[in-house]
Amino acid sequence: MKKVRVRLKERSYDILIGPGLFRKAGLLLKRMKPGKDAVIVTNKRLFAIYGRPLAAALKKTGFGVTFEFVPDSEKAKSSSVAASLLNRIAGRDRYKKIFLVALGGGVVGDLTGFVASIYKRGVPYVQIPTTLLAQVDSAIGGKTAIDLPAAKNLAGAFYQPRVVISDVRLLKSLPKRRFRSAMAEIIKYGVIKDRGLFRYLEKNYRKVLGGDEKALAYVISRASRIKSALVSADELDNKGLRVILNYGHTAGHAIEAASGYSARYDHGESVAIGMAVAADIALALKLIGPKDAGRIISLIEKCGLPVRAKGLKARKIYAALSHDKKFVKGRNRFVLPAGIGKVRVAEGIPERIIKKAIEERLS
Repeated sequence: MKKVRVRLKERSYDILIGPGLFRKAGLLLKRMKPGKDAVIVTNKRLFAIYGRPLAAALKKTGFGVTFEFVPDSEKAKSSSVAASLLNRIAGRDRYKKIFLVALGGGVVGDLTGFVASIYKRGVPYVQIPTTLLAQVDSAIGGKTAIDLPAAKNLAGAFYQPRVVISDVRLLKSLPKRRFRSAMAEIIKYGVIKDRGLFRYLEKNYRKVLGGDEKALAYVISRASRIKSALVSADELDNKGLRVILNYGHTAGHAIEAASGYSARYDHGESVAIGMAVAADIALALKLIGPKDAGRIISLIEKCGLPVRAKGLKARKIYAALSHDKKFVKGRNRFVLPAGIGKVRVAEGIPERIIKKAIEERLS
């Protein structure tokens, strides 16, 4: 088992990474004393695979266990689902000391963390992420939220879990596309902060994609260390330190919006194209050389991710970019690679350079 510490004084917690941790959840949680009665929030698909073994692991060490089901889609992050979940929890919470367990991907984690943050002004919760994207990104850092009709993640809170249990064996239930899509976030970590991780991916991407447990534990732990260090230094995301995590996301989010958040390009695929756009902009600004830019594009492609967007209109992508909440006072802002393992935050980039980079990534 690998352990990564998120250092936030009294809110500090561990990220535990390795195979087989899921079935040891009872023993791992017993040491932390989060409460006596676990309310596990998940969806019915995951319950069918993991519900009974998780319940058995918790009951074996004396925890009470109940399950609450939410939709298996972004619809779970709605105010109506959150209100229903709060009421169902309140109905069960009589003479008990409850804590919540998020068993699922980023949607379940975001919803469960948000509900935990507001129920009784805060009850403990635990993250057991079942997707690669959640294990390397969304389960870490304390950003919780639900969506409102106006936009995604508008109602939220910073609320840290007691522990993140990242069992690499849970990833076997992931569809291949979702697994491959999450590789974009891992590549991102290599580009922004970890040259060694990037080199490891260049040599071992086949092992990672093939589900090799040692390779997975290695890349998840390296990515988790980077995210935890940034969160530890800038928990509330108000110092500008976490902004580098947006590498690839500026153009990536615009591509998602331009496609109408359809199944054409999911989040990871959009970020992959966004990283290619950022590399092209950095190349035009002479922040990065052709060799390193080529390595970034090559690794994205080797991992089976797109570097070009098909069937999208440039004007829709530009329109989405103009509404990017990461832009400052109307000036564009991009996180751009300045080599492998190093990035720069650039503002006020000439529009012609941005447009050319986007147009050349459309086909």
